[in-house]
Amino acid sequence: MFFSTGGYVSLLQVVNGPREVDAAGVLAAGRWRWWAREPGRAEWLSAATLFVGTLVFAILLVDSFIEGLSASAENRLVWSPDMIGCTLFLISGQLAIVETCHRSWCWRSRDLGWWIVMITQLGSVLFMVSAVASFARPIGGEVLSEPVANWGTLTGALCFAVAGGLQELERPAGA
Repeated sequence: MFFSTGGYVSLLQVVNGPREVDAAGVLAAGRWRWWAREPGRAEWLSAATLFVGTLVFAILLVDSFIEGLSASAENRLVWSPDMIGCTLFLISGQLAIVETCHRSWCWRSRDLGWWIVMITQLGSVLFMVSAVASFARPIGGEVLSEPVANWGTLTGALCFAVAGGLQELERPAGA
């Protein structure tokens, strides 16, 4: 619930963020909106994809409480949503990189926003590593690598936490 709420708040931030310069030359936000469809903006696509990814992870979480699943059922109900969610996170991260860099990649080590996006994308990569490692073998039901799955989840979550903390330090230009 908290993860999906955070994803939705990210979307709200993009939808309601200041984009226009007012008569005084100050960046200003328009009227408050709970939702907007803006697929032409990489920033919106990134936030919307992230939000959908969090919803997929919510499905995975609910399914993970089902006991006594066979390996194939575990892969279908838990691993598949995990892979879909991780893929959506990777897509969201790449869209955030495009928004930040105005192309597919750049190096801006003195830009806090760039670091936030890159650390978040690293977290998404680590979540994908975890997802791949958590595939249950059809015979025996053992996961490919439980230590790698746990390590990937922990370090991916730490990346997201660090990036979230860094956002507290980020200020719009001119602030």
